[in-house]
Amino acid sequence: MTGREIIAAAGAGRMGRGIAIVFAYAGHDVRLVDLKPRGAADAAETARDAACEIRAALATLAELGVMARESIDPIAARISYHAGPAALGDADVIFEGVPETRAAKREALAAISRAARADAIVASTTSTILSDELQAMVDPPGRFLNAHWLNPAYLVPLVEVSPGARTDPAVVDRLRQLLERIGKVPVVCKASPGYIVPRIQALAMNEAARLVEEGVASAADVDRAVKYGFGLRYAVLGLVEFIDWGGGDILYYASRYLREALHDERFAAPRIVEDNMHAGRIGLRAGKGFYDFSGMDIDAYRRERLGAFVALLRHFGLLRPPGA
Repeated sequence: MTGREIIAAAGAGRMGRGIAIVFAYAGHDVRLVDLKPRGAADAAETARDAACEIRAALATLAELGVMARESIDPIAARISYHAGPAALGDADVIFEGVPETRAAKREALAAISRAARADAIVASTTSTILSDELQAMVDPPGRFLNAHWLNPAYLVPLVEVSPGARTDPAVVDRLRQLLERIGKVPVVCKASPGYIVPRIQALAMNEAARLVEEGVASAADVDRAVKYGFGLRYAVLGLVEFIDWGGGDILYYASRYLREALHDERFAAPRIVEDNMHAGRIGLRAGKGFYDFSGMDIDAYRRERLGAFVALLRHFGLLRPPGA
């Protein structure tokens, strides 16, 4: 490929529009392609609705200081609306974003396979159907993988990239590099239900709801605890990194207590935590846990992480001097 890739968002709904904004903002020409058969009047109305929503999102970004208001027109001009798959023919990367049903995916991916160049990357944006299953709907299948964006796509940096069993490794590299060039943070995960974020998120949200249901705390206090404790810490330290930071032994014993006190196996530690505990791989204090800290300047690492935490507290106006 030379120059900036031509991007197509196949599916003109919320996700397609969000992805179109991301790439147009980064300087790419984007084809927003509506694959749903429509009459002329309906197609024109859908195009107007998409254009209005995209401009409204850009205006909001300008109001929030993300971009200059003068940039709205040139960014919006990079996005063209098309009815039908013919516009996919010159796209380098195609993101499929049709409704989350197998029938809709099968129809869309078949149309994309027929219209797209053989070397174009095809990425679904599904949050529910595994890439291994969808891959069979794409010809040739080696160019297919899943790219799970988090809404709003034009603000959240993370994109979960999930290749199928037959995905060409070069395709994974090409998409990862493209996402990094536009400022996204791609992570690669196997085709597994829930990927990474939705799987962790489902457990956390359900547990928060249970706390309210059981009368442990009000909804407002649960949310305050998450915002000012849970969320702030994990914005600096990842969940697995936090196990090593605090000590895998602490998690091991805390899990045992919660399982016994609440009489619920959902709090049991996974086998890897038990194995690490028994092997002495308890994290930072032992020099090894999930991460290997041997040879690392531990004091410098601690200062860097604590410095990031202080900066985050200062940003949110939560840092108070002694005696204030």
